[in-house]
Amino acid sequence: MSLIDVSDLSFAYDGGYDYIFKNASFQIDTDWRLGFTGRNGRGKTTFLKLLMGRYPYQGTISASVDFEYFPYPVEDPDADTADVLASVCPDAPAWKLRRELGKLAVDEGALYRPFSTLSNGERTKALLAAMFLRENAFLLIDEPTNHLDMRGRALVSEYLSRKKGFILVSHDRTFLDGCVDHILSINRANIEVCRGNFSTWWANKQDRDRLETEQNERLKKEVKRLKAAARQRAEWADRVESTKIGQGTYDKGYVGHQAARMMQRSKAIEARRERAAEEKSKLLKNVETAEDLKLTQPAYRSPRLLYLKDVTVDYGGGPVSPPVSFTLERGDRIALLGANGAGKSSILKLICGQDIPHTGQAEVGGGLVISYVPQDTAGLAGSLTDYAEKHGVDVSLFLAILRKLDFERAQFEKDMASYSAGQRKKVLLARSLCEKAHLLVWDEPLNYIDVLSRMQIERLLLQAAPTVLFVEHDRAFCDRVATAAVEL
Repeated sequence: MSLIDVSDLSFAYDGGYDYIFKNASFQIDTDWRLGFTGRNGRGKTTFLKLLMGRYPYQGTISASVDFEYFPYPVEDPDADTADVLASVCPDAPAWKLRRELGKLAVDEGALYRPFSTLSNGERTKALLAAMFLRENAFLLIDEPTNHLDMRGRALVSEYLSRKKGFILVSHDRTFLDGCVDHILSINRANIEVCRGNFSTWWANKQDRDRLETEQNERLKKEVKRLKAAARQRAEWADRVESTKIGQGTYDKGYVGHQAARMMQRSKAIEARRERAAEEKSKLLKNVETAEDLKLTQPAYRSPRLLYLKDVTVDYGGGPVSPPVSFTLERGDRIALLGANGAGKSSILKLICGQDIPHTGQAEVGGGLVISYVPQDTAGLAGSLTDYAEKHGVDVSLFLAILRKLDFERAQFEKDMASYSAGQRKKVLLARSLCEKAHLLVWDEPLNYIDVLSRMQIERLLLQAAPTVLFVEHDRAFCDRVATAAVEL
């Protein structure tokens, strides 16, 4: 056991003043299975790269282990998988590598195929197995679930639960709960380390946020009461003082004494009010705001929107999957489930009108307006305003949705090409929510999206009850949102 010690860490890109981290200090045990969470754009990947020494920073990071970053760069993807993995863990015996691959259900035959022919999920599992065989390595695993189906996520989560010594960035709650024993969270005002899995951290955070919010409300009332009392005392003191100027017999010393006492009490009340206001200012700095999203979906003229019977996708090498049949009606939220490569994305593209070779019957309602969110966010560039205008959506509504999804106003002025993967995905979702469509067709909408935003989207779909057809591998999301599931 040893410690990774982070002390007074400060970092801003290009030496600017917009700090990603400011005087952050904490310690990590190298035996921990550490889950790493935080809103998109808060600096999770940046922190991993600071550990790797990729950027200059202020402060100190000390550790007795070697940091290894996942995804691992493969220089020659056309080489046999066995050769690629041997370059990742050159000192590991072949039998150990085969044992690790077996734990992740990677077929031994994959070793004798070019690495480029493996599915994205197979590559993820194979590289993780090899990286855990590196000596003295502390793994920095950056969002491995984005290319894993539900079964793959369960396998990798179970695999990681038997390992130690890693930081895992993931927004999949079920996945994190299955394999981590500590949580490192980048909050609005600080970075904290907590014992337990994601659900433990989230419950503690909700309790803490609730207590701070209740205390904040009490202090707001106290500040208001004290402010009124101070104003009243000051008015009384002024009135008493004014009686010195008048007619009749009076004791000027007594009146002056009374006025002074009232003024002194007024100042004491003001001091108490300032202390209460100062105490109040220390609250809510880490309370995450996740306002409810809004969606108004126009009703389609017919109860049935689309109908598939015995549909198979065939690109020329035989059917991608067995025939699929289902009907989607107004108000349905259907999840298309299945392993990677089962043809889920192809089915969605077929429904959206793309020229996908297939057999069987696919009927899409006439005049049906579909809003499609693809998996891939590549190619997003330029300004948000230009993007909204290009797609014919209301710019003000589009930006308002992004604000609710935790976009800072400063992000509105930046080129979308500079956004994190999660921020780019939010752009696609915000555009979809602005479109007046009868049907939302979303292909893995939660890839790279932070947990709080996932919860916002869950609440939206449950409250607005739109008609949705989606592919998603986040089990918690599917269990909460889907009214039905179709497995390919």
